[in-house]
Amino acid sequence: MAKRAVLSLRSGTKPVHPIQIVVLDRGYVYIGRVRRDSNFVHISGARNLRRWGTTKGLGELVHGPLANTVLDPAGTVHAPLRALISLIDVEQDAWKSICV
Repeated sequence: MAKRAVLSLRSGTKPVHPIQIVVLDRGYVYIGRVRRDSNFVHISGARNLRRWGTTKGLGELVHGPLANTVLDPAGTVHAPLRALISLIDVEQDAWKSICV
C-alpha cells in the first residue's frame, strides 16, 4: 500500500498536497500534486505520462518511474471533475524530485 502524504497545516507554511497519478477521460494521464475543489481537480507540478514504460499496467508506477517511462512537463493542469476517471496513490518519496 502506498504511503499517503499528509497536508501540512502549520502556520506560515503552504499546504503540501499529495502526489498522485490522475487518469482523465480521453486517455490523458498525469502525475503531480493533486487538490480538488467542488468543480475541478488541480494538478500542480504536473507531468504528462506519455509512455508508461510498464509491462503490467499503470500500477507499476506507484513505486516511481521506470527506465522506459516518458514524462513531459505540463505545468499546472486544471480539469473538470466530470473528466476524472481515477486517482492512484503513489510512494511520495519516489516521485517528489520529479513533481516539484
